[in-house]
Amino acid sequence: MPPKKRSSGSGSGSGSGTPPSREAKWSNKKENSVLSPEKHKEKDPEFVALCKDLSVSNSVCARAWALWESMAKTVEKVTESNEQLWGASVYISAVDSDDVRFTFTEFQKAVGLSVKQFLTLVRKLDENVDTISPKVNSAVTRLEKKYEVSLALYQRFVKTCAKIYSVPDEVKRQELLRCSWILFLLAKGSVLQMEDDLVIAFQLLLCVLEFYIKRCPSSLLQPLYKAAISETTQSPPTRTSRRNKAKPRPSEMDVQLLETLCKESDCSVDEVKNVYQSSFCAFLDSMRLSGSQDLPAVETLSKSYEELYHKSKDFDARLFLVDDETLSPVKAEVTKVEMTPRKNPSGEENVSIPPQTPIRAAMYSIQQLRGELTSISDQPSGVLMVYFKNCTVDPSEDIVKRVDQLGQIFSQKFAQAVGQRCEGLGKKRFTLGVQLYYKVMESMLKSEEKRLSVQNFSKLLNNATFHTSLLACALEVVLATYVGYSLKNGGSESPETNLCFPWILDVFQLHAFDFYKVIESFIKAEPTLKHDMIEHLGRCEQQIMESIAWKSVSSPVI
Repeated sequence: MPPKKRSSGSGSGSGSGTPPSREAKWSNKKENSVLSPEKHKEKDPEFVALCKDLSVSNSVCARAWALWESMAKTVEKVTESNEQLWGASVYISAVDSDDVRFTFTEFQKAVGLSVKQFLTLVRKLDENVDTISPKVNSAVTRLEKKYEVSLALYQRFVKTCAKIYSVPDEVKRQELLRCSWILFLLAKGSVLQMEDDLVIAFQLLLCVLEFYIKRCPSSLLQPLYKAAISETTQSPPTRTSRRNKAKPRPSEMDVQLLETLCKESDCSVDEVKNVYQSSFCAFLDSMRLSGSQDLPAVETLSKSYEELYHKSKDFDARLFLVDDETLSPVKAEVTKVEMTPRKNPSGEENVSIPPQTPIRAAMYSIQQLRGELTSISDQPSGVLMVYFKNCTVDPSEDIVKRVDQLGQIFSQKFAQAVGQRCEGLGKKRFTLGVQLYYKVMESMLKSEEKRLSVQNFSKLLNNATFHTSLLACALEVVLATYVGYSLKNGGSESPETNLCFPWILDVFQLHAFDFYKVIESFIKAEPTLKHDMIEHLGRCEQQIMESIAWKSVSSPVI
């Protein structure tokens, strides 16, 4: 849902004359902070009652009513009730005013809309009336992405727990699921600034499951996981000194158990270990759970999540546990995506793969990428070094130094976008990008040598912009692979909240047109590039030519 242009109205205090005093400002602010029904007698009493239930201010109430009146005159083919349209008006007005005083779940309960129904309604309104500002569009897009990711995670959580636990008592089973799911929600909210990152969130979920499995009585576990728990884990952990209390303790991690979880989920063990050691251990310390063998009380966890949920003004993800109608997906839209057909030994694509869940698809794509780069070093190969030595000016030192400098910048920016404790994950993704960068560079040079019958590429290989662009393109492939789920669902309209293109251009301070110039050569030089990734790079080209390249007066295309 692309954002629409919105005319900027004048502020309430934009008239001429003497500025209001501090006392007058405070009086107005206080007067506006609590809804006064007597000020809205001309409005429908049920609308005013809805505003009161949602604790909105007088100004939001007035703005929402004006918006609804405007919609009522122009909106066609909208079958929702007045209450639901009122609710949409209140939500839009509150977000636009930066004055949201209700959680999204409170809003849903008040107007009787599920997440899917709300999203459908907002899109209808956007088609009929110019009501959706970029700010509202960004909030709605973020909500949609977070909901889709949370739904996929919960569906996978339930399936995984069914394979882990063998609990005949339904009440005890539900309590175990409730406790572990809420702990995961707390960990995700604590560790990740960008909670719609499906892959990192799933890796964090595996850490939570490891935490519960090794503290769970063996009689409640399925044989595979009963056998996976290390003997050392089953003995009581030693208490650390107060001085070291805040430090992550990798020794608490049951490597054997974590490897089993990762293997069953087709997930990279190294990456999950990194999440555990850099983020999850620190989270456990903050919750005072590291030194205890007991399972945390569900009431305590729920209370902590209640605070987090009200602070974020989000939907209450605990409601997945009770199949609450506010979070129910549309039954016809089972969340599945198809994956690239797997090749048989002869190279023919005739082995079909059944439809996969978003998480399974993401893990498979990542596994493929990592597999293709297994034999590639994150340093220039011997073949590349020969090309470098054949140059009039040897570029090898500058290339390695540049990669190192860009790696530091990338890791820092990654941590700022995803979560401060995720810098290690950023380094791992950068390493994959560097491997792909060197692989593609070697392929390009071989192709050019064959075409031109020359071995001296000094001008090209000493061009810093070429190298930065090529590395950025490789990293875009890596980043898009890791966010493949949102990629298949159209990507995001809010690049400032995630790692989607053109995030990498901002990180490297790279002109969009310079990036554009290497895309075609990159695709030709990398024959193993998957179809959906070629399409993604094609969308990047289109985005550059339609908008990004024209935004800066310093752009080379202008």
